[in-house]
Amino acid sequence: METNNDIEDMEEEEEFGFSRNYFLAKELGSSGKKSARKLSEINLVDEQELRAAASNIEPKHEKEVVALMNSYKSLYSIWVFELRLGLTYIANKTAWNGNSTSNGFPKPKQGGGCPALRVRGTLLIILGDTSSILSKRNLRCGFGLLMYGFGSKKALIEDFASTALTDYSVVVINGYLQAINIKQVVIALAEVLWDQLKSKRATSSGNLPKAQQPFNSRSMDDLLAFLNGSEAEDKDCFICVVIHNIDGPALRDSETQQYLAQIASCSCIRIVASIDHVNAPLLWDKKMVHTQFNWCWYHVPTFAPYKVEGMFFPLILAHGSTAQSAKTAAIVLQSLTPNAQSVFRVLAEYQLSHPDEEGMPINNLYTVCRERFLVSSQLTLNSHLTEFKDHELVKTRRHSDGQDCLYIPLTTEALEKLLMEINQ
Repeated sequence: METNNDIEDMEEEEEFGFSRNYFLAKELGSSGKKSARKLSEINLVDEQELRAAASNIEPKHEKEVVALMNSYKSLYSIWVFELRLGLTYIANKTAWNGNSTSNGFPKPKQGGGCPALRVRGTLLIILGDTSSILSKRNLRCGFGLLMYGFGSKKALIEDFASTALTDYSVVVINGYLQAINIKQVVIALAEVLWDQLKSKRATSSGNLPKAQQPFNSRSMDDLLAFLNGSEAEDKDCFICVVIHNIDGPALRDSETQQYLAQIASCSCIRIVASIDHVNAPLLWDKKMVHTQFNWCWYHVPTFAPYKVEGMFFPLILAHGSTAQSAKTAAIVLQSLTPNAQSVFRVLAEYQLSHPDEEGMPINNLYTVCRERFLVSSQLTLNSHLTEFKDHELVKTRRHSDGQDCLYIPLTTEALEKLLMEINQ
């Protein structure tokens, strides 16, 4: 009769045997011949055909997804509270118990009393139900709402904005787009706030505020100062900025994130944003997270497909788009030396200015690069060209007169985008 110890020994021996066979197989596999195939050799399909096929995929669990989305509607009142409402200190200090939920909403104090919450250093006391808050004056909490979790959160955030934020101005930024001008965003926010101030002052006193210098002629510092200025300190004048995919491709660079953090810290701005990239929190430092964005994190998985967001991303199995080709080439060029990049720029400019020719003769490229002090010898140029060819940035073909010509296998539009990328 087998005992428990015998069974455990057999299981351990079985696990050991599996592990030994696994690593033995890996070792034998790695010693074999490596594949010389490249991604460029894969037969890719037409992008429109692939997108059409993807759009015909029947969604699953639609009822469950709708039920999940509806369940989040119970949080709308809390989200509005965290964006706007709060209280100044109106009760005795013994009411403060320092407890709050993970999303920053106050927990009820055991044994009665008042729950409390600290918001940007101010002690807030909540009396009873938040729907019947009494206070000396309203205070904006200044939290930014950050939605994360699997699935598109676009429909959820837009439903929240359209049903719970109807009393406020809402500006939407689609971060999933490939290009966004952050200054134009700030100008739009300043214009919306200026319209609010004009309307409120005209209604209350009949006097219009002084004329302003056109916003599009102001610097970023002036625009941010206006958004955070004393003119905008009226508690009812604030703008809710909805950012779909704040970690999107057009917003990921450090400078843009710094500007978004400064916008979020303005007294009249509230941010509601979503993230989908697993490394999105690495975009921010401690100051940005806790002081400027002041994020209140919400895990709201929707399991909804990224239909709209996906329209603006190139498909891996489709013929490479212009944007993707230029971006891929730019990433490769960034790993090369500045001189190598300059040599590539010479070739690219020649190809754009001579679209009907088969390429640039190597001798001509060497002459131009030598005149610009980019290379000191033919040997140096050849080393750069070898790098370009290894990365498939440059190819060679024979001219009708027998000369070897160099050309870049990108469309004119992609090449122009690439030059813009490397010139920044």
